[in-house]
Amino acid sequence: MRTSEKPAVNPAVNTAGLSGPASRKLPVPPRERKPALAALAVLLILGGALATTLLVMRSGDRISAIRITEQVGAGQPFTEQSIEEVQIADTGIDYVSWSERQKVLDSFAAVTILPGTLFIDDMGVTASQELGPGKAKVGLALKPGQAPAGLVKGDRVQIVHVPGRSSQTESRVLAQSALVVSVGAPGRTGGSGQITVIVDSTASPEIVRYASSGEIAVAVLPGAR
Repeated sequence: MRTSEKPAVNPAVNTAGLSGPASRKLPVPPRERKPALAALAVLLILGGALATTLLVMRSGDRISAIRITEQVGAGQPFTEQSIEEVQIADTGIDYVSWSERQKVLDSFAAVTILPGTLFIDDMGVTASQELGPGKAKVGLALKPGQAPAGLVKGDRVQIVHVPGRSSQTESRVLAQSALVVSVGAPGRTGGSGQITVIVDSTASPEIVRYASSGEIAVAVLPGAR
């Protein structure tokens, strides 16, 4: 008689299968919400949008101002050629409007003003110390070697008496700091041409006398504007 054999059951094998501990998933913690950070992000976005809008709106606010086109030395008057109208953004700075240009043309530079400068009230004065009482304008016709190259209006110069070779007199300074108010075109021989300077009226007769005989030279004083 044949005896049927049943397969042996291994007690170590868990017939539960999917219900065993190895098949169980680890619990996932719930997502933590941060309402404060979300609110801050919204505020930053809104703030950036507002700032951009203001910049666009302000960029359209243009005002008419006065810009200096050529150097104006301290004490010199402003001219039609030395100013121009420009349109600039309204930054809150108290620039003088182009509509007030006549007031500027009736004034004098308080300090030396360089080209490209936007004009404000403090740059002009109603009376020039350079052209006031006790001052005189003197014209000098300079030859080659009597003035440095690049002499321009607004420069400060020493006026020096340079005696002729036959003279026993030594050179001496006639004006320590004269203001150059105009510079003519250079002469055909390469000289500096005609320049006009402002000096003390007490020194002008002597300067004119030596200038007429060609015994005058000028030296620029850098930084003495």
